[in-house]
Amino acid sequence: MYKNFKVLALIPARGGSKGIPGKNIRPLAGKPLVAWSIEQAKASKYVDRAIVSTDDEKIAQVAREWGAEIPFMRPAEIAQDLTPDFPVFEHCLKWLKEKENYEPDIVVHLRPTGPLRTSRQIDDGIELLAKYPEADSVRSLNEPPKSPYKMWTIGDPFMTPLLTLEGVPEPFNAPQQTLPKVYQTNPNIGVMWLRTLLEKKSVIGKHVLPLVIKEPVVDIDKEIDLMVAELLLKKSQEA
Repeated sequence: MYKNFKVLALIPARGGSKGIPGKNIRPLAGKPLVAWSIEQAKASKYVDRAIVSTDDEKIAQVAREWGAEIPFMRPAEIAQDLTPDFPVFEHCLKWLKEKENYEPDIVVHLRPTGPLRTSRQIDDGIELLAKYPEADSVRSLNEPPKSPYKMWTIGDPFMTPLLTLEGVPEPFNAPQQTLPKVYQTNPNIGVMWLRTLLEKKSVIGKHVLPLVIKEPVVDIDKEIDLMVAELLLKKSQEA
């Protein structure tokens, strides 16, 4: 069934990273950061095309060297610090439709900041979405290291628990294993139907299926994240 779908993997990789300058082409365990996502997409059983959307010529060159398509350069106005995801996808799909008359059935969102994902996880996400045609998308999740029931907001001058829990007077003091299980989204995988993007103008929609990741997850945002990812990737390569 899955082979009947046209599946596009889109890897957004702009050039203006502030936290880690040149982040998307920084070396990580012997490869540029963006190369991990490209190779994972190309190793998927279902992904037909892997496109990198970038505004940066250096990133484009590196992405081509690692096997990604760069059919266009992303306009500067949708490559800003606060640019949301949807305009990047909208631009890609519009370009492909107008220039190539190409429309995928499924679009896979792979952020370069999630280099620990696997092609198996990508395939799991695609299979999960295909199983539920009424869904809008699939998002990868993992358990956070700290429950939000343990968190606080700071006022003036006192602090306030972020969340309350019926029947538990002080959830912030309760053992974490007794609190409701919660999950956080991570950068590994988003999978959506084309109609979610075109009709709902969203990369996620309202009916979202969970793809729970049990393996380690790192979201590359600071230098320390690169160091942790380097250690984990080298360990997995040695295994």
